[in-house]
Amino acid sequence: MEKTSTLNLRVNPELKANAESVLSQLGIPMSTAVDMFLHQIVLTGGIPFSISLPKMPADINASEMTTEQIHAKLDRGYKDYSNGNVFNADDEFEKFRRKHS
Repeated sequence: MEKTSTLNLRVNPELKANAESVLSQLGIPMSTAVDMFLHQIVLTGGIPFSISLPKMPADINASEMTTEQIHAKLDRGYKDYSNGNVFNADDEFEKFRRKHS
């Protein structure tokens, strides 16, 4: 089938770059990946994958905790902070990115 329609969309530049990097490793141009996605929508009659929020473990899901459990976690966090058991988030995320890039 001849490709004659144009699709213009705005996406997060970092997301686009990350996706292009993965697709490049697979040898698939972005336009082909989008075309594949659209074909799958037609074939499945909807989004071709499950869309849902990740399930959170009950021990970190505040909506499933009692007030006492929340206060206990906050107290433990404050004690960790007071004892210097903390890490700089920017540094830790940078370590994670280096490890997983």
